[in-house]
Amino acid sequence: MSRVLLTARGAEKLAEELKRLKSVERPRVIEAIAEARAHGDLSENAEYDAAKDQQAFIEGRIAELEAKLALAEIINPGRLNVAGKVVFGAHVELYDQEGEIEVTYQIVGELEADLDSGQISLTSPIGRALIGKEEGEEVEVATPGGLRQYEILRIRYE
Repeated sequence: MSRVLLTARGAEKLAEELKRLKSVERPRVIEAIAEARAHGDLSENAEYDAAKDQQAFIEGRIAELEAKLALAEIINPGRLNVAGKVVFGAHVELYDQEGEIEVTYQIVGELEADLDSGQISLTSPIGRALIGKEEGEEVEVATPGGLRQYEILRIRYE
């Protein structure tokens, strides 16, 4: 199996989700199944079918999170000797030359990626283009919308 790269915050969020699924969601769905069984004939019981589907989803997600966390390699970029380069976990402030705006991204693993919160995957086109670059460098990225030009303004390791 391949390793799963996570930031410390990403590992914490996944562990919190796992705990919630086990301590809140699993008992809730078990109770819903028991209640649906009490209504009698299960062959035509939509509540029972829905609860069983929910249980399957929850159990699948629990198994997935346990497997990913078991393979997790938590990386703290502040402890790496990176000499001012973009690495996994770094926060990178960019100037988007086409849009004439500044944007900030954190380079994270695939499980943590969330563009709305400024977290981009190491394997995304922008993530791949930024890795190993330094402040002041210009980066050209092939995106689904065409070529984009970025200038690296600042790199932070938190």
